[in-house]
Amino acid sequence: MRNLVLVLGDQLDDHSSAFDGFDPAQDCILMVEARGEGERVWSHKARTVLFLSAMRHFAERLRARGWPVTYHTLDDVPQGGLVEVIAHYLGDCRPETLVLVEPGEYWLEGALREATAAAGCRLELRLDTHFIVSRADFMRWAKGYKQLRMEFFYRHVRQQTGILMDGKEPVGGAWNFDAENRANFGKKGPGLVPAHAGFAPDATTRAVMAAVKRHFPDNPGALDDFDWPVTREQALAALQDFVEHRLELFGRYQDAMWTAQPFLYHARLSAALNLKLLDPREVVDAALVSLQAGRAGLASVEGFVRQIIGWREFIRGVYWLEMPGMAEANHFGHTRGLPRWFWTGQTHMACQRAAIGQTLCHGYAHHIQRLMVTGLFGLLAEIDPRQVAHWYLAVYVDAVEWVELPNVAGMALYANGGRFTSKPYAASGAYIQRMSNYCTGCHYDPGKKTGEDACPLTTLYWHFLDRHEAELGGSPRTALMVKNLQRLSAEERAAVRARAEDLLGRLEQL
Repeated sequence: MRNLVLVLGDQLDDHSSAFDGFDPAQDCILMVEARGEGERVWSHKARTVLFLSAMRHFAERLRARGWPVTYHTLDDVPQGGLVEVIAHYLGDCRPETLVLVEPGEYWLEGALREATAAAGCRLELRLDTHFIVSRADFMRWAKGYKQLRMEFFYRHVRQQTGILMDGKEPVGGAWNFDAENRANFGKKGPGLVPAHAGFAPDATTRAVMAAVKRHFPDNPGALDDFDWPVTREQALAALQDFVEHRLELFGRYQDAMWTAQPFLYHARLSAALNLKLLDPREVVDAALVSLQAGRAGLASVEGFVRQIIGWREFIRGVYWLEMPGMAEANHFGHTRGLPRWFWTGQTHMACQRAAIGQTLCHGYAHHIQRLMVTGLFGLLAEIDPRQVAHWYLAVYVDAVEWVELPNVAGMALYANGGRFTSKPYAASGAYIQRMSNYCTGCHYDPGKKTGEDACPLTTLYWHFLDRHEAELGGSPRTALMVKNLQRLSAEERAAVRARAEDLLGRLEQL
């Protein structure tokens, strides 16, 4: 065999550079389902089903080209971790070269280098052309800045690509329209939200569901509502559905939350993008067509485009720039354990119950639920960043380490000390009250700092400011919060500390 072409579960790209020069007469494709991966990351059942079903559908797509595909299922032997199974095939097939696109996990790239060296074959990592900015190009861009900021990178990408540009100036005269894209629903709520496109499990998906239930019966999450796109055609249909029915109001309400409304106006395209069933360029193009046709306004389209060509590309760049240190970063020295209710949703805090409950049901929460509900609690409750990052990697269907770790450790938890964010995303329960209806009827009162019914987020927010007063007071982005802290009397601050220590000592009971 000349080339053994490895296709990973998040590389389901018809136009992958791994297929360049593929010759079915002397090359073969390898795809691996490894039981050890379900044990290494205690994954939500829906996450595992999504990856494996999409992989099986993609394998059939490749076979339809007349290409030989060796597909290793959960039931095949040998079993073990992903790299162990790959190593078996390297020994069995004895290829001259193992070919694959750059993986999305730092540890895996290193492990494959070791495995190919041990097998005496060459490793050829090819450029991941799915992304608009390559790893090398991002590193060149980053060298020009002492502080990495997504906004600067986003403008750079727009200038390089011409997306939403009018010559050298941004369309509409502004680079972003955040001021227009932070609305809440008010007391009346969102009203009737257009239903999202869902895809009933076919025979292949149902077979995967049965295998996942059999092999991982104790893993978290449910499969009753599984309707994620698992094929290229379904992903394109999901994109069209979003652009036609929800893009118009996506921007305005992208930060809003509402009980029993897990999706609202969000796209639900991140999983398809991260599996590479969709290309970011075609996603952006679809949004721009909607803008040009007058079906969606500039503020909403810009807010959506920024998520794709700004934040998504930026996060991938900083992941490869900062690894492996990012995985161990712990700026505040937080060491508390993740409460068990993160795996059950059984907590008195209505906001956490809502966000975690829908996560366990669907494998999904939108960016504000992740950053400013569960992520906020992790920061304020002084949870070990590694435990929080592990949870995020496990429970979301769109989670791949390159996107999950920077968002959690670098952004939500500020674990790397602001390497690419300008401040910790700390807030009290008042923020959640403003952006949702979660606080209505909650066991706790978001307006209270102390007392038995004080919102834990509010108490811990003031405790966080108190504990890190010197550092936060020295930054222009957080100095106002510290000034508000300093308005409290000595007695009030002492009461906050006492209440916070009580809460931190019994996180499992909150």
